[in-house]
Amino acid sequence: MKLLIGGITLGLKSSQKRERQNEKRRLRNRSYKSRARTLVKKAFIAIEEQNLESAQEATAAAVQALDKAAAKGVIHKNNASRRKGRLMTRLATLEKGA
Repeated sequence: MKLLIGGITLGLKSSQKRERQNEKRRLRNRSYKSRARTLVKKAFIAIEEQNLESAQEATAAAVQALDKAAAKGVIHKNNASRRKGRLMTRLATLEKGA
């Protein structure tokens, strides 16, 4: 059995297995990345709406998702840190104004 990837036939069993593994990991990583991105957007929206309580909850959820994605190696730890910093800066501005 030869696996067909993007019009290219893979001959070696090891390369076929590697392609199967890569596809599984790609789908798994996509879900972690998508979850983090969605929660960050929700946190920014809550901050824009000037709702302090929901902004704090949404930010905490976004930070947790970013940490998890970084721990899994889906995004780089510095990328997660930068995004968390930007989020916390906006939250602090809202808290100062409220």
